[in-house]
Order: sequence, then C-alpha cells, then structure tokens
Amino acid sequence: QVQLVESGGGVVQPGGSLRLSCAASGRTFSGRMLGWFRQAPGKEREFVSAIDWLNGMTYYGTSVRGRFIISRDIAKNTADLQMNSLKPEDTAVYSCASGLFSDSYGYPGDYSFWGQGTQVTVSS
Repeated sequence: QVQLVESGGGVVQPGGSLRLSCAASGRTFSGRMLGWFRQAPGKEREFVSAIDWLNGMTYYGTSVRGRFIISRDIAKNTADLQMNSLKPEDTAVYSCASGLFSDSYGYPGDYSFWGQGTQVTVSS
C-alpha cells in the first residue's frame, strides 16, 4: 500500500509562490497517475493537476493552468507542485493522490490512495 505525505504548505501573500511536495513512502510508487486536488471550506474537492508517472504527461485544472507546474522525480519517489502567482482563491487544503489509470485523472474517484493534505493560505 502506498503512503503519500504532503509538505510545503504555508501562508503566502497574493502574487507569491509556494512549492508543495508529495512523497511516496513505504514502497516505490506503483500507481500510474499522481494527482493534486484541493478543497476549500464549504466547497467540493477540486482537481488541480496530475502527472503520468510513466511518461511524464501533465494535466491542469482550468483555474491553475499557466500558474502551477507539476513535476516528478522518479528516483526520489516524489512529485512537486510549483504554485506561482497565487491568489486568495487558491486558499485550500491541498492533497496528493495515487491513481491506477492514465485515461481518467480529473475526479477524486479516479484515485485510490490519498495523503493527509497540507494547508495553503493566500492572504495579505
């Protein structure tokens, strides 16, 4: 069973940047997709980004495209989410998740294992 641990959350001013990291522990990452989702209070979980662990193809939600960049380090079993030009509406708990299939990645149900999440707060 894959265990995922997020790190890198915090408080940042609007326009600033943060880098989140998702580490797979316990065993080599065995899923196909590594996704990032976020959930703000009172809102549904929202797809942020995903990366195909096998070929490196990347996917982004419309609200973050052009501002966020997802990457992976196969040797370290980690996936990072570089978040730039942050806005107050980016405030949420960000979670990484592992999924098995590359043809479906945009919904929480596509993923089997989840991390605990890390809080990102964008505020002046």
